[in-house]
Amino acid sequence: MSALLDDSLVIVLAGGAGERLYPLTKERAKPAVYFGGPYRIIDFVLSNCINSGLRRIFIATQYKSLSLNRHIRMGWTIVSEELGEFVEILPPQKRVSEHWYQGTADAVYQNLYSIMRESPRHLIVLSGDHVYKMDYSRMLRFHLDHGAAVTLATIEVSTADASRFGIIAVDEAERVTGFQEKPGTPSPIPGAPDLALASMGVYIFDTDVLVRALEADANQPTTHDFGKDIIPTLIHQVPVYAYRFYDENKKASKYWRDIGTLDAYFEANMDLCQVNPEFNLYDPEWPLRTYQPQAPPAKFVFAEIGSRCGQALDSVISPGCIVSGSSLYGSVLCPNVRVHSFCRIEQSILMPGVRVGRHARIRRAIIDRDVLIPRGALIGYDEAEDRRRHTVTDSGVVVVTTDDEPLVGSLSEDALKFEAEADRRGGS
Repeated sequence: MSALLDDSLVIVLAGGAGERLYPLTKERAKPAVYFGGPYRIIDFVLSNCINSGLRRIFIATQYKSLSLNRHIRMGWTIVSEELGEFVEILPPQKRVSEHWYQGTADAVYQNLYSIMRESPRHLIVLSGDHVYKMDYSRMLRFHLDHGAAVTLATIEVSTADASRFGIIAVDEAERVTGFQEKPGTPSPIPGAPDLALASMGVYIFDTDVLVRALEADANQPTTHDFGKDIIPTLIHQVPVYAYRFYDENKKASKYWRDIGTLDAYFEANMDLCQVNPEFNLYDPEWPLRTYQPQAPPAKFVFAEIGSRCGQALDSVISPGCIVSGSSLYGSVLCPNVRVHSFCRIEQSILMPGVRVGRHARIRRAIIDRDVLIPRGALIGYDEAEDRRRHTVTDSGVVVVTTDDEPLVGSLSEDALKFEAEADRRGGS
């Protein structure tokens, strides 16, 4: 299997703007958005590659890629260039046209020069903005055993939910017979009328087959997209098979998330705070790698009965965080967050560098990187005021960024007296 993996090349498509995650994607690409504390979204697919034994990886970037490029440079130089391994950024170069990437297939087509210099027998095309655990070597073995020219990873979904996905129609031998983009009436799995196969955006191609398909597509007025153009065409030309997702997450239900909306992103983070979360960050047999700053351990200070107590319950706390005399419930803190005394934070995500002033109260919110929350600020308590100042999702999650109207804190007389008494006992 080692020789087979050495003959394979990975290209991760990480250039998407992530418009539905705006404003978190205002200054960064979607794969660079933080998730689960210290991680970025792209870390999960890259960890899958390393855990699968794949160590020749291109990452095609485009949209606001500075922080993503820096993260890859600082956190993913873990392979041996002397052994022919690499994790390398491919920025748009306009090598074959005057356009930036026009679609997922065009992103690969414009990088064929770099790809072909590696002479891969198989090309594995992955999306950089999904969260899941998968051993791609299993899928590669399936590809070879079935004599496939193209293999698509699929996951079972109910036919009632199928309209949100690209649906793969297959016969009894798992050979693909059709592709439907978000269908109202999906093709069910043979023998399972209530289930359909959704495409995961994970593809394995015989390289020569893909090159011919991309070159033909480049000269046509299409959307230059794998799901809409390349796959439907190849179904009628070469053997295309569907691979059923084998989940390395080791849970009862299979976990694969396209956290493409603010509400989906929020709920996926909140799940990590559960006693038994759906997505397991703690499996030593499937390590999740990332870049982490050289930060000290998280610290919780003050335990004054009847006054203030630094504590975090049912929460994920990253290195470098200090919770000083405040209470956190069901929240995710990214690295180097500072929460000052007398605060209450519930079901919230605080990005790196956030500072929360005394007596602030935050509920069901996402606080973007380096935001300063003033003393006494209220977030998530007054919907009309939140909507006036910030982005608020359909489910009522408040998203606060550095570009929002400045927050104004307010403290009651009782709060000021309570704070003064605590100050006499010392502390922040």
